Amino acid sequence: MGETRFRGFWCRPVGQQRPTPAVLIIHAHGNRYDIGAAEMIHGRPALFAATGPALAARGIASLCLDMPCFGSRADVSESAATKALLWEGRSLAGQMLAENLAAVDWLSRHPDVQPDRLGVFGLSMGATLAYWLGAIEPRLRAVAHECCFADYRHLIAMGQHDLHGIYLTVPGLLARASNGEIAGLIAPRAQFIGLGDLDPLTPPKAADPALEQVQGAYAAKGGRLMLHREPTSGHVETQAMHHAMLDFMAQALA
Repeated sequence: MGETRFRGFWCRPVGQQRPTPAVLIIHAHGNRYDIGAAEMIHGRPALFAATGPALAARGIASLCLDMPCFGSRADVSESAATKALLWEGRSLAGQMLAENLAAVDWLSRHPDVQPDRLGVFGLSMGATLAYWLGAIEPRLRAVAHECCFADYRHLIAMGQHDLHGIYLTVPGLLARASNGEIAGLIAPRAQFIGLGDLDPLTPPKAADPALEQVQGAYAAKGGRLMLHREPTSGHVETQAMHHAMLDFMAQALA
């Protein structure tokens, strides 16, 4: 992260005297550049409830950082930041991943955290970054993501890829791997996928191919893959999805 200073939120269970499991929360986009990491404490419209206090109630600490262009870093626009990096052959999504890798380093060294019980959670933008991060960071014992798991080639064919922000543009990615293949690299570690079939970012025609690939990876490698899918919900964490994710995380990090 160099010399850049920005905001983060750290939430711990009340009265806990011993080290606890911890979850890195990666915040959503939602065209709300003002929210950023505050999502962890105060929630956002797409979340059923704020994730940090909900995890703390189950004895799990959590950390969330403002991603570039959000919260305390909203002085630079997403478009400007993305273009500056693309011209250098880099991506804003890659910078976000690098900063979250550093956050995992921080958690793994924190005296109040059990370093062998780390997880990551995200919704929407945070979801994609969560399973991309889980694919390359083996210290993450559990990965939970909601409302952003789909095959990009199918989204492009359907004309729905432009619903994603420009931050997510990674030149050459599809020539190397699909989202289903990337998420499959998490196996055999525990993974939770939350989807709503009415979500324009995860229509069944784009979500199903990705699910087939990740399910194939778990069939081959073993491990726990939990799919929570709701046929009548959209781009939102429902009450049922929220509690299913919390149950999953508590069990996976126990």
